[in-house]
Amino acid sequence: MDSMERTDIIKNQEAPLYEQVAGQIASLVEKGTYRPGERVPSIRTLSRQMKVSVNTVREAYGYLEVRRIIEARPQSGYYVCTTLPEVPAEPQFENREIHPTDVGVGELAEMVMRDTANPDLIQLGASIPDPTLLPIDRLNRMLSSEVRRKPIVSVSYSLPPGYGRLRKQIAKRMVNSGCVVGPEDVVITNGCMEAVTLALLATCKPGDTLAVESPTYYGFFQLFHQMGLKALEIPSTPASGISIEALTYALDTTKVSACLVVPNYSNPIGSIMPDERKLQLVRLLEQYDIPLIEDDINSDLSHSDERPTTAMCHDRTGNVLLCSSFTKTLAPGYRVGWMVPGRYQARVQNLKLLMNIGNATPPQMAIAEFLVSGGYDRHLRAIRRTYAKRVAMLGEAIGHHFPEGTRVTRPRGGFNLWVEMNEKVESLKLYQEALKQGITITPGPLFTALDKFHNCVRLNAAFYSEKNELTVETLGKLAKKF
Repeated sequence: MDSMERTDIIKNQEAPLYEQVAGQIASLVEKGTYRPGERVPSIRTLSRQMKVSVNTVREAYGYLEVRRIIEARPQSGYYVCTTLPEVPAEPQFENREIHPTDVGVGELAEMVMRDTANPDLIQLGASIPDPTLLPIDRLNRMLSSEVRRKPIVSVSYSLPPGYGRLRKQIAKRMVNSGCVVGPEDVVITNGCMEAVTLALLATCKPGDTLAVESPTYYGFFQLFHQMGLKALEIPSTPASGISIEALTYALDTTKVSACLVVPNYSNPIGSIMPDERKLQLVRLLEQYDIPLIEDDINSDLSHSDERPTTAMCHDRTGNVLLCSSFTKTLAPGYRVGWMVPGRYQARVQNLKLLMNIGNATPPQMAIAEFLVSGGYDRHLRAIRRTYAKRVAMLGEAIGHHFPEGTRVTRPRGGFNLWVEMNEKVESLKLYQEALKQGITITPGPLFTALDKFHNCVRLNAAFYSEKNELTVETLGKLAKKF
């Protein structure tokens, strides 16, 4: 390392120092200065070379380990990973004619969800967290403690907008996403899906057209079908999310009642919209007076130390309805979600009251106490590192075992990977063959109402470990048969 490289680090204040150090090492690996299997400088050596603390280098090496760039070998040091495949290119999506589509659903989506309840299947399908990583014991202790401390509250109705202590903690955490809201702006829901449902009910009526990114979460299409909505699918890419240009064209030619987008770590492709694109999206929809329903469920699962900002932080008119939940990070079974409905607050609260009176009170109490205790941030730091590592490991395994030409996304948050295979591979057939081998995956056609993504699958890395590489090898062999 020469002095010029060190000067560059000092001048660059946009990222934490350990990330800058990690970036220098990653760059040397990329350029071939350190090749797969070669030893990189020890922590103390690099500390002296770059004139940074030992702890900074240790954090940098941990950061690189999670991303499978280097690996620690006991009593030997750190080495460049020997199993690095060539990084597959990002999937390419065709620009098709954009037009409203009647949404039909079959039994396949329900089958994929039922797969999650089968303990005999290896779970690479539904987008669910690994329960062994959740703070089960601590949450249950808090649930028990809160119910004993506040027995009357625990058995009372929690009418909309929901349990006040929890709403206060959510409002505090919203600062991390760039938003300034009060507890009175937050509505507690039964998971994020109910939040999205309430947002749609507040902004749309049967027969309306809804703009969505493509591909998008298959559960949304089931919801559209039940509500009698048409989907206007807008192309989306892993690099920057929904195409603002295509959406602009669509709004000029089609009457749209609302726009539903997942700007941060979208499901299924894991894309994240750059901040400037989020701003463009919000301003565009303001111009057309079209409400934006923002699903923000995965933002707390960033693979870095900070969560990304929301599109809502650019909202000036209350036009954004933000939806999220603790189901991916804390407790899917508690069904505690929330939303900030903006100017639709009164309408949403009335709909929530009519729909189910309110949420169960004890789970809200337990999660509120968990947030107050500071345990949530510690928990997030741990699972973020774990999921980042598992996503990287699964991506490597796909690169090794799937047919030549397979492409896979490299998400910076969440635990989903979008895999695009040769055009000859039919993912619906691959799903059926994988089930026979005790493996569950999610076929691409579920994520669209159009005839697209037949050669794509979404894989869940939440449960992945080195023990599962044989599973990926099996999937790769099945794909090669086509």
